[in-house]
Amino acid sequence: MASIVATSDIGHNGLVTSTPISHRPAAGVINRPNSVQVGTIVWLGSEVMFFAGLFAVYFTLKSTSPGLWADQGSKLNIFFSAIITIILVSSSFTAQFGVFAAERLQKWRTGAWWNLRRWGVVEWFFLSFFLGALFIIGQVYEYALLVSEGVGFTSDSFGSAFYLTTGFHGLHVTGGLLAFLIVIGRFFAVKRFTHKEATTAVVVSYYWHFVDVVWIGLFLVIYVLPRFGV
Repeated sequence: MASIVATSDIGHNGLVTSTPISHRPAAGVINRPNSVQVGTIVWLGSEVMFFAGLFAVYFTLKSTSPGLWADQGSKLNIFFSAIITIILVSSSFTAQFGVFAAERLQKWRTGAWWNLRRWGVVEWFFLSFFLGALFIIGQVYEYALLVSEGVGFTSDSFGSAFYLTTGFHGLHVTGGLLAFLIVIGRFFAVKRFTHKEATTAVVVSYYWHFVDVVWIGLFLVIYVLPRFGV
């Protein structure tokens, strides 16, 4: 609704006159959160509760058999696990660089392949996929070594807890790898990279950061803390 404001002016004859000025209120700008990003965050919240339950199962079984945990836990190769952990954490950084490129609406690299500052979201996500795949290969290799040493899913409570927690995490990483392939394929298919595609890259990075953080927690609980008697 327009409002009338009177202003006073002094004319050449010394008389004060009022001139009405009509003002219309400026249109309000409403910044609404992106529904896709909000939905992803809410869903990841439920995933946090899921993994919290797995951690609870792990600690419960560990408290009932501390001697078994000390014996079987000594068969874990912390050095090898640290290597694949570094690989997975590195993929989180490459995924974030992909997000930065997506925010610039840069789909492809614009320079030589060794010039990382010129990479687009496709190149960064391909690298993230490769690093994540290396992690899964390393995890499968570790499983094979443990099984050969008698640590199986049904061998004892340690084996059950170990494969339950790390296995579900591995499934989540595999889901993230599929998500990378899907969004990369989508980027190849679209002729014009828009904010819609950028949002897709962002939500995939949310999920990938989540699985990386969960693995850091698992690595500390399963591999590191027992070395200090915890």
